[in-house]
Amino acid sequence: MDTVIKLTSQSQGRDRIFRATQYACALTVYLLRKNSEKRDLVDKLKSLEKNMSAGRKLFRLGNAVNSIEAAKRSMQLSDRVLCLCLTAANINRALYFICDNLVWARSVGLLRNIDKDRWNLNASRCYFYSLTMNLIRDVYVILQLMLQRRKDARFKQKIEHHLKESSEAAEVIIPQLDAFVFVLLETLRSHPTVALDTVKNICDLFIPLDKLGIYKSNAGVVGFCGFISSLIGIVTLAQPSLRIKP
Repeated sequence: MDTVIKLTSQSQGRDRIFRATQYACALTVYLLRKNSEKRDLVDKLKSLEKNMSAGRKLFRLGNAVNSIEAAKRSMQLSDRVLCLCLTAANINRALYFICDNLVWARSVGLLRNIDKDRWNLNASRCYFYSLTMNLIRDVYVILQLMLQRRKDARFKQKIEHHLKESSEAAEVIIPQLDAFVFVLLETLRSHPTVALDTVKNICDLFIPLDKLGIYKSNAGVVGFCGFISSLIGIVTLAQPSLRIKP
């Protein structure tokens, strides 16, 4: 109960809950789209999805400042790759929030002389760049962790034991590839923070890819990926120890 209270007391926590509800509605609407008997339910879910999206825009007001502060902190990192990736990700995230705030201002009538579709596209583009840089960070961290594990003498013995056990598969699969996959899976298993962040970013990536027309999917895929990434976001917010650092 304390976790729920803590989660709902934060604007970021409420945003995650609204986001999960929004994409759950989108996924359900897609699954029920051909069921004529559920038409009233589909209309209600579409209305709820729209309201959740509008509510989230209010929660995101001012988030650009937080992203700029995060960019300043990431510039102090000693690791140049992490410094570059996280700074670029946070700057693009700040630009995304600015574009999103302008779209919200246009929607409520505060600004009338801006092209809403154009700024929506700009927001999706900045979101895509931010997610791409975060994914590059994830890949870099995973490779660093894999290199560390391969240097461990005890883990080398574990790899050799695995290759001997899977001798039948080795006739079909290249041993080096089998070893690489084994190390990758073991690394992700022993570092759930990196695994969760990678899955979350991959799921989120489908959203701007679809909006920008780079990789067109359907509302079901976008709804499913958005829902999964939202659940991961809620878990990492409720359990800070599962959040990747830096």
